[in-house]
Amino acid sequence: MEVTAITRNARISAFKGRPLARACQGLSAADALKVVEFSPKKAAGIIRKTILSAVANARNNHGLNDAAGFTVRLCVFDESVRMRRYWPTARGSAHPIARRMCHCKVVLTDVRKEGK
Repeated sequence: MEVTAITRNARISAFKGRPLARACQGLSAADALKVVEFSPKKAAGIIRKTILSAVANARNNHGLNDAAGFTVRLCVFDESVRMRRYWPTARGSAHPIARRMCHCKVVLTDVRKEGK
């Protein structure tokens, strides 16, 4: 069985969140939470909330009490919309700035991968 949770429009660039997301894939949910707990990155808080949401989805929506036995099958940061802003510059002109946002998706599964 697979359980999914998605955090949408997080105010961080997907480029900054992807390395930590890759580190969480393949780990158990408890181990992934330990990894993000000791990371100083902003993406760690987003991944933590999303994993906890997926565990809550497993308990409440699917009636699975043993949510600690789940493995993080997929943890990805995808691009979202961009907030367009402008920075004023000389002679009344402006430079465009793109404030990037992303979606964080976590998929938990109860099947453990062999060899890990």
